[in-house]
Amino acid sequence: MAAITYNFKSIAPVPGADQFIDIVLTRTQRRTPTVIHPGYAINRIRAFYMRKVKFTQQTASEKLGEIINSFPRLDDIHPFYADLMNILYDRDHYKLALGQINISKRLIDTLARDYVRLIKYGDSLYRCKQLKRAAMGRMMTIIKRQKSSLSYLEEVRKHLSRLPTIDPNTRSLIVCGYPNVGKSSFMNKVTRADVDVQPYAFTTKSLFVGHMDYRYLRWQVIDTPGILDHPLDERNTIEMQAITALAHLQCCVLYFIDISEQCGFTIAQQVALFESIKPLFVNKQLILVINKIDVVAYESLSDQHRTMIEKLSADAGVEMLQMSNVSEEGVSAVKNRACDLLLQARVDARMAGKKVNDILNRLTVAKPAGAEDGQAACEPFIPESVMAARAAGPVDPTMRRKTEKDLMVENGGAGVYSIDMKKNYLLADDDWKYDAVPEIMDGKNVADFIDPDIAAKLDALEREQEQLEEEEAAAMDSDESDLDETDRAILDAIREKKKLMKNASRLQNGKNYANMPRKHRELEVGDVVDHLEGVGVDSSGVAARGRKRTRADAGRSADQEAEDAAVDGMDIDGAESAEGGNKKHKRSASRSRSVVKKTANEEGMKDADQKKKALTMLRKVQKGVKGFGKYRKAGEADRSTGPKKEKWALAGKSNGFKSNSR
Repeated sequence: MAAITYNFKSIAPVPGADQFIDIVLTRTQRRTPTVIHPGYAINRIRAFYMRKVKFTQQTASEKLGEIINSFPRLDDIHPFYADLMNILYDRDHYKLALGQINISKRLIDTLARDYVRLIKYGDSLYRCKQLKRAAMGRMMTIIKRQKSSLSYLEEVRKHLSRLPTIDPNTRSLIVCGYPNVGKSSFMNKVTRADVDVQPYAFTTKSLFVGHMDYRYLRWQVIDTPGILDHPLDERNTIEMQAITALAHLQCCVLYFIDISEQCGFTIAQQVALFESIKPLFVNKQLILVINKIDVVAYESLSDQHRTMIEKLSADAGVEMLQMSNVSEEGVSAVKNRACDLLLQARVDARMAGKKVNDILNRLTVAKPAGAEDGQAACEPFIPESVMAARAAGPVDPTMRRKTEKDLMVENGGAGVYSIDMKKNYLLADDDWKYDAVPEIMDGKNVADFIDPDIAAKLDALEREQEQLEEEEAAAMDSDESDLDETDRAILDAIREKKKLMKNASRLQNGKNYANMPRKHRELEVGDVVDHLEGVGVDSSGVAARGRKRTRADAGRSADQEAEDAAVDGMDIDGAESAEGGNKKHKRSASRSRSVVKKTANEEGMKDADQKKKALTMLRKVQKGVKGFGKYRKAGEADRSTGPKKEKWALAGKSNGFKSNSR
């Protein structure tokens, strides 16, 4: 049978009374119909309100039932957990709270049944509605009265979820003793737990569980709070947790004694506590652990204390071990010895039970035919060749055939020796074993097309390449050059300027902004001349061409303006001469070119009228006057249609009303 596990962390939160009422009424409102009219048939009205009352009762009963079933029953769980809950929460108070919730559940069921019976005889909507209100009000009043019980159960749930998961039936080690004797430190050493350790008493206020592995088995170690030597009825809740664990768990008990007395209690008091709780150790494996031997050695104790401890060990018939958590001396020995004792005790208990005989009766050990006790059924078979080799005499070890393992050892061992996979090939000629496997490409053997003198030619090419490299290096090392001092200075300046320009360009490209357009750059002839002279280029011709082009542009502009003025002064109503017509055509063409060139570069508009018209259209679009603005289209090319409607929403005569009568 599988072991019973207790998972108190899975208990659902318990809502308060007000929250409980909100949950029930909100669910009733959402899950049941909400519209009723006086004109309906009375049977329909009755069914409407009966459904309301029944659904409210079912919801409240379901929630209360979940609370009752999720909490553990003290009579059904292990006695260890039952007593632990009695110590922490008071058994009577716990049962009373669950009983009140159970009574409330029954009252709500009875109340709903009675009011449903009354609603069946309701003769009007008003009377049925009032009965429904009365039923739901009385059910919510019952829930309100359980406010204290619901709050108490929620606190119990929170505390239960913080309890450690202890399996009462598994292999367990319990550490006990006076406060501050080294129990938590020992647990941190042997398990993966991280229990708080402080140099004062009662640092551990509850049970802590850690797990470890020994002999491929999982063990749980339970750290208990410190116990003081006084009567049982005077012990507080913290101490009673340790007493409960010792009383109900089948385990191996490690009783710690601090021989250095740094815990604040003398050795005599610790021995007296052992005698006081000795009845709890009945039918349990017990080890007396002498702790903190790194502070005070056991041999350096006084004869009185040593005699007292040895007498205690002899009278109780327990084994005594020494250890230190600081130096870790004896920690492993204590752990191993405790596990061995408990494991042997569990095996003995199983062997002493009645189930062992039943299992042995079902087991059968098969033996070969003809075999007697201690003898085999037949003699071993040895081949004749082996018998002949044995008769010839002992075999010389040096004549034995070497195996692959022997060859591996002789040739460097594993990872170094590589097995020869071709030496055992069965071929007509042993010389063929290590032939190169031909490479086939396009159905032909590549080796057939290899020049036999390829190696010699490759060596000649390599020698030629080396000679060329040596000549190039010698030429670069020589200082001979065709340039004079002036040319060399100019060349160095050009190279330096080129390097600076590369660095400046690299920095410029790394910045996160766009380059300035060429039309916004103000470059003059002097800037160009300075730039060219800076890089060592003759700029005399460039300066002359720049000044000539500037004068030509200026003269042409003046002539053009004079010509335009002369044409404007002419009478264009009369007959125009051929020359006058040409001048007018030139003037209009020049004006159009100048305007188009300017506007195309800056605004993209031909003239002011076109710009004004574009702005007017923009304002209309923004105001929603145009079609695509009114219907919120993306643009003039947007051909999106509105939502589709069903036929019944469009067909038929409206007569001044909407077609959608639904």
